[in-house]
Amino acid sequence: MVIKVMVQLKQTWQSNEFTRPKYQVQLSDTGEEMITITHVVHTINMADVEDPDLFVAQPIYEWQQTEQGKWIMENSDPTPSWHRNVDHMTYGYQYQIRAYLTHKQLTFWKLKYE
Repeated sequence: MVIKVMVQLKQTWQSNEFTRPKYQVQLSDTGEEMITITHVVHTINMADVEDPDLFVAQPIYEWQQTEQGKWIMENSDPTPSWHRNVDHMTYGYQYQIRAYLTHKQLTFWKLKYE
C-alpha cells in the first residue's frame, strides 16, 4: 500500500550525503596519493523565493566570515562547494556546504566545531 502511494506521488527523492562518493583519491603534484573525505560542514534552509541562489549568498558569506568558515576555506582542498536540494516538506530549498578534508582535518573539525 505504501509503495503504491509513493509511486503515485512521482516525487524525486532528495539527495543526501550518502548518495555520493564520500572518499576521493587524488594525486598531488609530487605524485603522491591523497585521500580526501567529502563532509557537509554547514546547512542552510531557504524558503520558496524567486531566486534562491541570490538570496542564499548572504548567509553563505556570513558563514564564511565565522571562525568555522574561515578554517574550512583555508583547509579544504579543493575549494568547498555548495549544493542546492529541493526540500519537498517545506516547499523550499536546502543548501549544503561541502568541504573536502583529509582524515586528520576531519577529526580536528569534528572535535573542535561539531
